[in-house]
Amino acid sequence: MSSVLRGLAAGALMVLTLTLPGLAGAQFSLITPEQEKQMGAEEHPKVIAQFGGVYDNPQVGGYVAEIGGRLASHTELAGTPFTFTVLNSPVVNAFALPGGYVYVTRGLIALTNDEAELAGVIAHEIGHVVARHTAQRYSRSVLAQLGAGILGAVTNNAQLGQLAQVGSGLYLSSFSREQEYESDSYGVKYLEAAGYDPAAMASFLSALDGQSSLEAAMANQKGGGGLDSLFATHPRTPDRIARATELAGNIDGERRRNRHFEQIAGMMYGDDPNQGIIEGRRFLHPELRFAFEVPEGFRLVNAADSVTATSNGNGAIRFDIEREALASTDPATYLQRQWAQNTQLRNVERITINGMPAATAAVRVQGQLGEYQGDVDARFVAVRWTNNKMYRLLFLSIPNRTQNLSAGFQRTTYSLRQMTDAEARAVQPLKLDVVTLRDGDTQDSLAAKFPFPDFRVERFRALNGLQPGEMPPPGVRVKVVSR
Repeated sequence: MSSVLRGLAAGALMVLTLTLPGLAGAQFSLITPEQEKQMGAEEHPKVIAQFGGVYDNPQVGGYVAEIGGRLASHTELAGTPFTFTVLNSPVVNAFALPGGYVYVTRGLIALTNDEAELAGVIAHEIGHVVARHTAQRYSRSVLAQLGAGILGAVTNNAQLGQLAQVGSGLYLSSFSREQEYESDSYGVKYLEAAGYDPAAMASFLSALDGQSSLEAAMANQKGGGGLDSLFATHPRTPDRIARATELAGNIDGERRRNRHFEQIAGMMYGDDPNQGIIEGRRFLHPELRFAFEVPEGFRLVNAADSVTATSNGNGAIRFDIEREALASTDPATYLQRQWAQNTQLRNVERITINGMPAATAAVRVQGQLGEYQGDVDARFVAVRWTNNKMYRLLFLSIPNRTQNLSAGFQRTTYSLRQMTDAEARAVQPLKLDVVTLRDGDTQDSLAAKFPFPDFRVERFRALNGLQPGEMPPPGVRVKVVSR
């Protein structure tokens, strides 16, 4: 917890009874603008570390800063310094911290189809800063946590207090529907003032909806993906598209499609090899020199601290690394006394995986896989790597699927291996290219060249904001992915 947050938490109890009646006020906040700036400055390096660092591309970084500065000059905070950062993450995301820190990922930039769309995203995040939404959310969170503690104390029921805190955390985990709409309103206003077409906000939201549907299809989910999550407080994308379209009206402005493509052509696309990459069912980490492969039907997802794979809610795999040096600990001892020390493991077995000492054990626990909740079979595998760190695989399955999945889980276990120097050098990132359409080009013909094992046409459509069967005329530029 930062020093600002500690100070606020310590002093919040004194103002609890005074501030509770005013919770309905739109600008309710326990935090001053000066404290917001300090919070942002303290959290900024943590955000950069959590999201893969700053994307090392001066052209793209300068381009985003230029757009951000142009928009910020038209806000109610004109003259207040803003910091615009491109994060080295393939995930489509954008957010802001208090004090004027605005972030966009390279994954999001790749999804935008003109400068006005990128400006719309940045303008929306600037709107959150101007409206002080993070300060409001934090202030309500402080009071909600205090209220939960008081509830437990009054009823002499600590569990009840804890449940209230969890509920508060879920509700306050993202901006409210009203705050998102308010930031959209600010964003449209700033776009217009900066000379951009305000309709770009609606067109990007439509592209975002298409990307969400693609990700849901690739994950074998039903519905529209994460934006429709049960606990999401963001408004559904179709609702925001309608609102943004209404706000934009018929005002003309610049889109700057060609300039945008010139600035982003050649960007890294997808995973950064230095953080590990996914190739179909294989995960390769040339920096740490390891690789493994998951069973057919499993979809890999690379996160900052782990790699996971899931299959229709029937099974899941998680890979991570124990960061502490454990040179004196054999894998079986580590597994029983450290990793699963509070679990009654069965069938603990020492094994060897590609020349490295390892151990495995199983247990049945209560848990959740997808929509299923109940008994879950868990298998632990700990491998002592050459650097004396423990590489860990955790396999989860619904009991009536365990037998069917066990052979695939075993193959994954023994696929974990060291990469050679030549293999590591051969791993190259994908890049975003821009091509001019010619007579005869179709979605199928362009998507056929995409370096992916599946969903090529769907990826091409989502990347360019196109509908099935829709194709721009010859001479128009579109985005493709290549090696």
